Amino acid sequence: MADGPQKKVCLGVVVGAHGVRGLVRVKPFTEAPEGVAAYGPVETEDGSRHFAIAAKGMVKELVLCQLDGIDDRDAAEALRGTELYVPRDRLPPADEDEGWYHADLVGLRAIGLDGRDYGTVVGVPNFGAGDLLEIAPPGGGTTVLMSFTEANVPEVDLAGGRIVIDPPIGTFEDGDGGEAERG
Repeated sequence: MADGPQKKVCLGVVVGAHGVRGLVRVKPFTEAPEGVAAYGPVETEDGSRHFAIAAKGMVKELVLCQLDGIDDRDAAEALRGTELYVPRDRLPPADEDEGWYHADLVGLRAIGLDGRDYGTVVGVPNFGAGDLLEIAPPGGGTTVLMSFTEANVPEVDLAGGRIVIDPPIGTFEDGDGGEAERG
């Protein structure tokens, strides 16, 4: 993997204010909802703002949090849409089953079963139907989204800085796809 700025992991996003004393409602992206406040101070994606954070309760599937310096409803509401990050190195090692965090995948080369260079992983979005890999082709151009399944990604090699992919036919502009589907 290329060295660069320290990787960050998004623990949740502020979806609004709760009450008049500055509590924010946070949609958690952690396995356990209270994990949004378990790893110390959080920061914005660009690192321009930092907050000590404390979980104060739950409302439906949202975590009520107090952010240091946010003392009224207006200040809390102004944070709507703010993603809350921590440095990757604050998190415990990934569990045995998965072995990595999404942030660990960003920057890896996407190499086909035949050795073809498909580009670089630039994101791992999830729009509700499962994780996707966003791959930027070599030399630039439009990124490609591909389902992040075991069939499409048979190998993740963090130490080698790559993932091995077997993309479905038609995933990339030239119409090429995975070895298994080419016959």
